[in-house]
Amino acid sequence: MGTSKLDEIDRKILAELQADGRMTNVELAKRVGISAPPCLRRVRTLEEAGYIRGYHADVNPRELGFEVQVFAMVRLHSQAETDLSAFERRCQAWPLVRECHMLNGEIDFVLKCAAPDLSTFQNFLTGQLTAAENVASVKTSLVIRCAKDEPGVPFDVLEERLAKHA
Repeated sequence: MGTSKLDEIDRKILAELQADGRMTNVELAKRVGISAPPCLRRVRTLEEAGYIRGYHADVNPRELGFEVQVFAMVRLHSQAETDLSAFERRCQAWPLVRECHMLNGEIDFVLKCAAPDLSTFQNFLTGQLTAAENVASVKTSLVIRCAKDEPGVPFDVLEERLAKHA
């Protein structure tokens, strides 16, 4: 299903679940204006098509003792596909790395890391990240505070765009 294959009800379902993935199917159906059985079928279809990747609790890292968040900008010696894939696999194995994004430009990857304290992050940085094969350089920025952290996509922007092209 491409975005064009999603109808208004599918988009409403996605927007509602993005805002609250714990609501019951009955409540979801009520909010999007259809009965429960077809709503459940649509949700399952959206899951199977990959529009819904999963359901997660939004946990508070600081409440769990993860006081340090750091963005690490990584340059590699080689950008051959095998080397890029090897670095991505390595990132998936590092628990402190919560996000890994390949970029274009001077930086090859940006990593979002979470650690309980600065010394734990420093040990990871010097013992694993900068020591990893093919890593040319790493620049880090410590997060002071987060002003916005919204998951998903802005459905209101999608609806405006679709309305203009209708």
